[in-house]
Amino acid sequence: MTSTAVSPLGSPVRVGLVGLSARGGWAPRSHLPALSALKGYELRALSASSEASARAAAEKYGVPLAFGSTEELVRSDQVDLVVVSVRLPLHREVVLAALGAGKAVLSEWPLGNGLAEAEELAAAAERAGVRTFVGLQARSAPAVRYIRELVADGYVGEVLSTSLVASGRGWGPVFEPGAAYLLDERNGATMLTIPFGHTVDAVTMALGEFTEVSATSATRRPVVREAGTGRTAPMTAADQIAVSGRLASGAVVSAHFRAGLSRGTDFHWEINGTEGDLVVTGDSGHLQQAAVTVRGGRGADTGLAELSVPERHFGVPELDGLRGAPSYEVAYNVGAQYAQILADLTRGTAHAPDFAHAVRRQRLLDAIGRAAATGARVHV
Repeated sequence: MTSTAVSPLGSPVRVGLVGLSARGGWAPRSHLPALSALKGYELRALSASSEASARAAAEKYGVPLAFGSTEELVRSDQVDLVVVSVRLPLHREVVLAALGAGKAVLSEWPLGNGLAEAEELAAAAERAGVRTFVGLQARSAPAVRYIRELVADGYVGEVLSTSLVASGRGWGPVFEPGAAYLLDERNGATMLTIPFGHTVDAVTMALGEFTEVSATSATRRPVVREAGTGRTAPMTAADQIAVSGRLASGAVVSAHFRAGLSRGTDFHWEINGTEGDLVVTGDSGHLQQAAVTVRGGRGADTGLAELSVPERHFGVPELDGLRGAPSYEVAYNVGAQYAQILADLTRGTAHAPDFAHAVRRQRLLDAIGRAAATGARVHV
């Protein structure tokens, strides 16, 4: 993949956002505040499912250009970076259109609906020779970066094992209106791919890649209800996922994701080593947006003490205004990744995860799915 900068130093990267709706959703909570805070970006354009929807969103958010189709947006000479923030089944169409127009692309995670689609999109990007990025923003979270630093600096010594138990928040007994597509595993937007995928990416960032996996999955609630209406709907996506495996270091991994929320533990990640232990707790298994606390103990310590994340890991001063706001982690982590992308686009560096990285991560999820389906240990 070329490392050529797409925007000269001093010039803002002009963004075209596919999926910014006046009705709300993920993009207004994450991409919009992040882009607004960072001086190196200019949100120039958006597209929606119709011209009327696009105009309504443009008026609400103050975006200069509104297009009623993706094709118009990606062909605009006012757009340098196409941001794909639509439902997963639509990723392929939008990403291919952007690549066909020679535009740099940031796609939400997961990149593709399954491994084969992710590989197709990564290959298309390689042929197009453009910069690509994938929204795995958990690795941009200050706490996650601190955990990686502690491990690398030997805080726990040699990592012996890591264990994780988490709640997926969604895929529980009740689903929100408009979220029915998450229930069908064929759409690819499942507990395995979304919260587990984001979180396991952070685990591998801190501890290294998997070499083998075993897994068990189940759909324990095959019928769920819509919030407000009580309407029932079938669910085929797994609501229980238990994974065991081994990392390249030899460390043993155990991870269990449960759907919904628990009255007990919603996020607990423990790293045990020859010299110490780290424990990360939070409010859900969506590590990419969770509020977490890091605690640790080592050497002669008989218990755990809170470890405050050093200020150096909050390395984007422009995002300081987001800190302290309700659920600020959502916009902050997305903004921190945008800061990495900005450096890549203007300086030709390669800090942010790209489509090739997305394929590597979807290959791990595919291995987990095959292990669960066959009962066999699968090498990654």
